[in-house]
Amino acid sequence: MIFNYPSYFWGNNREIPPIQPNNPTDSQRYELIKYILASSRRIEDFQSIVQLLSAPVKNKELSSAGKFKGVKVAVVGGGLAGLSAAFELRKFGVNITIFEASEDHIGGRVHTHYFNKDKNLYGELGAMRIPASHETTWHYINLFKLNTRPFIQKNKNAFIYVDNERTQNDPEGKNIKEKIYPKFQLKTWEKNLPWSKLNSYALEEHLINLHVSLRTEILRIRNKYSSQYLNLERLSVRQAMEVLGLSEDAINLISSVDPIVGSFLYNSYNEILQDIYPVNFAYLYEIVGGMTKLPLAFYNSLTSNNPEEYDGIPSSMLGKVNWRRGNWVEGIYQREKGGKVALSYKNKHSDKTYMEAFDYVVCAIPFSTLRNIKITPLFSNKKMEAIREINYSNAQKTLFLCDNRFWEKGGVNEKIIGGISFTDKIITSIVYPSDHGLDMSGVLLASYNLGLDADRLGSITDERRINIIKRQIEEVHGLEYGYLDNIVKEFVTREWNKEQWALGAFSMFFPEQKRIYLYEMQRPEYDNRIFFAGEHISCNHAWMQGALYSGITAANNLIDYLRGNK
Repeated sequence: MIFNYPSYFWGNNREIPPIQPNNPTDSQRYELIKYILASSRRIEDFQSIVQLLSAPVKNKELSSAGKFKGVKVAVVGGGLAGLSAAFELRKFGVNITIFEASEDHIGGRVHTHYFNKDKNLYGELGAMRIPASHETTWHYINLFKLNTRPFIQKNKNAFIYVDNERTQNDPEGKNIKEKIYPKFQLKTWEKNLPWSKLNSYALEEHLINLHVSLRTEILRIRNKYSSQYLNLERLSVRQAMEVLGLSEDAINLISSVDPIVGSFLYNSYNEILQDIYPVNFAYLYEIVGGMTKLPLAFYNSLTSNNPEEYDGIPSSMLGKVNWRRGNWVEGIYQREKGGKVALSYKNKHSDKTYMEAFDYVVCAIPFSTLRNIKITPLFSNKKMEAIREINYSNAQKTLFLCDNRFWEKGGVNEKIIGGISFTDKIITSIVYPSDHGLDMSGVLLASYNLGLDADRLGSITDERRINIIKRQIEEVHGLEYGYLDNIVKEFVTREWNKEQWALGAFSMFFPEQKRIYLYEMQRPEYDNRIFFAGEHISCNHAWMQGALYSGITAANNLIDYLRGNK
């Protein structure tokens, strides 16, 4: 998840940027996307991006409504992948049982924390942003009529704090060049490049040089890819920058100014391409009232006898949905080739192990947790290898409930309303709320980090962690020592490696893992009796888009199989 792409966020052309509205229409979003692509010299990518990220909805839904009544399907996992799979399957009359291990949470790694009963003081412990280009996510936002507003990604008053040097993150990066560059032993040509161009060259140059027809492979799951694309997919992020001739200190500079990049230096460069190609970090949005409103909208629809979201399909034709909240699957079994799939499961209220057979299963849990489930007989060799090997990144988020918004104090060039401050210290990034509430209580994402920093900060005691975060925020903001002690009233921390039903924040492949595993990861098992979904089985890791798209795809593939066998 790369935060800082100034070259395309601010744009290189002289046109006035389009206004980013609340609750954008599709045409308004497309104007935003086109503007950024034009600024990045890639307007030709627009149609492909929209097509590749659009919800793969079937044209035969209405004619097939209710066609498969009586078919019994289990969906393992109540995150967005499982929810979207269940939502789509219900159109065809399928009877669905959803197994969700958490008893008090729906939505998987989408998790809004509310500090008060009125739910107007909240922060995101999981997913927090929606790119303008993520068509599948917007498909459901529009379907459920959720309100959105801009998520402010970049703010000129936010800070860059590197090597104990503080500066503001101005649009052109002049402050970074003047104050941060001297901290590093850069080559002459590197010193002469403005920050926006240096950062753009390091992260985007390979994409620009890739033929437009081959760029689409970044967002495709294929059995075989072009040699040109694979040459990039084989590189780590560090190697991709080294190939361009960047010095070690230039790489260190980029990793320090944008420390999230530094968290993934040894992961696949393709993970960066998956964010750059669809301009993920240009114009972003958030759901008003909390991101958890999206999974709850699914839940409310799936538990309704007369949902309004299935336009043109009578309620009598929809499948029945049975929720098993607080029940976790411990075993997946197929007793005979081509036969039904049995699931063994438990809950915390009983020592008993339950067993139930289903015609089909959609497995929509991370491979990190699937690794702990007994599978008999084993899936294909390549699938089992992927379950063992696919890499997940840790993430640590700590929210502070503050009795005043200290970050909004001061004059026009000091107020920080939205945006992110970056530092090479362990807290990595401070994310400011995009809503405005001067002299009111506010929720600050006080520390958001990934990988090793998430392990290290998330694993110490609450008392020590909170003290470290407070002191480092004071340093970044130039506040006196102890200033936050009387400001911070409550806190909550989520370290995703320690969440037993997640065991990681999101998948983050190493070099060549896409080539070796991704096609096999999405293939069904047990003679087309078990299908797979999740952001890990997508080309949009770490995003709700990946989970939602994979859920629809799994449902479509299951229905296509039923059509061919009925």
